[in-house]
Parts: sequence; C-alpha cells; structure tokens
Amino acid sequence: MQRLLILTLIATTTALVACATSPLGRSQLQLFPESQMAEMGVAAFQDMKQQQPLETSSQTNGYVSCVARAIIAELPEQRTWEVQVFKDDSANAFALPGGKIGVHTGLLDIAENQDQLATVIGHEVAHVLASHANERVSTSYVASTGLQLAQVAAGEPTAAKQQLFGLLGLGAQVGVLLPFSRTQESEADLLGLDLMAKAGFDPRASIPLWENMSQAGGGKPPEFLSTHPSHTTRIGDLSKRLQTAMPLYEQAKRAGKRPGCG
Repeated sequence: MQRLLILTLIATTTALVACATSPLGRSQLQLFPESQMAEMGVAAFQDMKQQQPLETSSQTNGYVSCVARAIIAELPEQRTWEVQVFKDDSANAFALPGGKIGVHTGLLDIAENQDQLATVIGHEVAHVLASHANERVSTSYVASTGLQLAQVAAGEPTAAKQQLFGLLGLGAQVGVLLPFSRTQESEADLLGLDLMAKAGFDPRASIPLWENMSQAGGGKPPEFLSTHPSHTTRIGDLSKRLQTAMPLYEQAKRAGKRPGCG
C-alpha cells in the first residue's frame, strides 16, 4: 500500500510539472522535450518515405512547397522544414514534430486552389505548433508500462512502433490510424485559419474546402460517435473564427504577402 501511494505521488508530481498550455490557453500534459519529439517525428517521416511512393513531378512538388513555406514563414520559431508529396489517392496531409510535412496527391483533387490547400496545411502545421503529438504520446506513456519511445521509433517494425507513429500523426500507411481528438482538431482548425491568413491566403476558402471534404467523404457517423467534429460543426466554428482571421488576412495583404503558388 505504501509503495502504491509513493508511485501515485510520483505520477501526480510528474503530471503537475509537465503541465503546459496550448496557444489557445488549454492545459496540456507534455512529458517529453521537443528534441525527443523531433527525433521521433524524423524517424516516422523516414519510414513513410521508404514505404510510400513519392511524387516526382517538379510542378506538383513546387506548388505544395510554395503553399507550405508561406505558412511556415509565419511560425513563431523559424527552422528548416521538409515538404514531401506522396503518391496516394487519399485526401490526406500531415505534419510531424521535427519539421516534416507530407501531402498526398489525392488531397490536390479536393483542395481546388492554393487557399484551400493552405487550409489543410495550416491545420496540420497547427497540430505541431500546439504540441498535440507530445500531448498524445505523453497521455499514452502515462497509461503504458514506461516504453522507451525513442528506441521504439528507431527500431524494427513492431506494433508498438506503429502505434507511436499513429500518435505522432501518421495514418494507416505507417502507423495505426489514430485520429486527433475533437478538442485537438478544433484547436488546429482555428490556429490553422489564423496561420493561413497571416501568410496571405484567403481564410474564407476554408468553408468550401470542408464542404468539398464532406461531399468526398460521403456519409459520416453522427458527431458523438466520432473523434472528429462533424463537418457542420467544423464549418460553423470556422465561420465564427473569420471575425479574427479576416483582419489578419487584410493586414497580410497590406504588408505585401500575396502568395502566387498557382
């Protein structure tokens, strides 16, 4: 009993020490230094590049990189990011700790212009900005048996490695499909909208983008059965956020930020 109390005290103290705050003021559990999260993100991205075919079109890669780099330029901490387009029919994209962005070619059929593509890339980069991967890995770590996560990330393919990559934000190609929570998704929507607006992309494009996503996705389960916000809720929240994002967009245009990515 005494040992259990000691372990409980240690766990509680760790949680208190590791409590952080998201950019929107929400309390988060973050147990890992950013350097370790970056190490895991880089390992996951390398696995992805080895397992998935890469898009070789310079025009396509240039277009996606143009949009991504305009958004990256608005991040509070400047670093080198790697942007890669993958040949995959799914309408998906992701961003990982360590400065990695992946976009599937299928997304380019849904995102009809640079502003709509910026909506998705801004959203994914916002997950990294808000340390959502650290939050998810930390929560899983507390509930697990104390796995050495960095070793798992660099080791041979295992179920634990798949799960870790899923927690970082990769989909079923490399990791177990583990969608972000509704709270994290909503947070990334709002932060991503601000990012794209600051970069000079029209935030109003987020509405038709998610309408396209809804049409492409067909029937979806009721919101209470899903970890993601429903398309209706998402569009409603983004519409309200335009009151904040549109002034940022107008300010960006006055500053000469007019991305011409095609």
